Amino acid sequence: MAEIKDPENTILMELKGGTVTIELLPDVAPQHVARMKELARAGKYDGVVFHRVIEGFMAQTGDVEHGNMNDGFNIRRAGTGGSDLPDLPAEFSRIPHARGSLGAARSQNPNSANSQFFINFKDNDFLNGQYTVYGQVVEGMEHVDAIVRGEPPANPDTMISVKVAADA
Repeated sequence: MAEIKDPENTILMELKGGTVTIELLPDVAPQHVARMKELARAGKYDGVVFHRVIEGFMAQTGDVEHGNMNDGFNIRRAGTGGSDLPDLPAEFSRIPHARGSLGAARSQNPNSANSQFFINFKDNDFLNGQYTVYGQVVEGMEHVDAIVRGEPPANPDTMISVKVAADA
């Protein structure tokens, strides 16, 4: 297992293949980091599907309103919802959208990120400065690479559980 330097700012995401360890970037995007930890601690991400997974690009998840396989799941609406918390302002930085980086999903409005996020399969520099980066996979990227593709996938993979390492 990866050495966890800052348990309060590390996410442990359980996928079908194993654990994905994500170091959050509170100095870069404090509001996005706080939101992810708040939703993880409330169990909101547990059972949520990867509703948009594009080969060679990214895997998107985090629709806690319509994407939870255990509560109100609707594959046709997955990806259109968020949480019951207010949207977040953009926290753009110079951190690149590199392989394994965590980006905040949003609508055309830069200040519309809420609960959804994506993990980049490869370096996606064309996203730099347009979407908030607030984490980096440090272990378990092979489990992200194994997520079923589709928009939406016929049988989507889920985040079995998402926890803050300090609580695990």
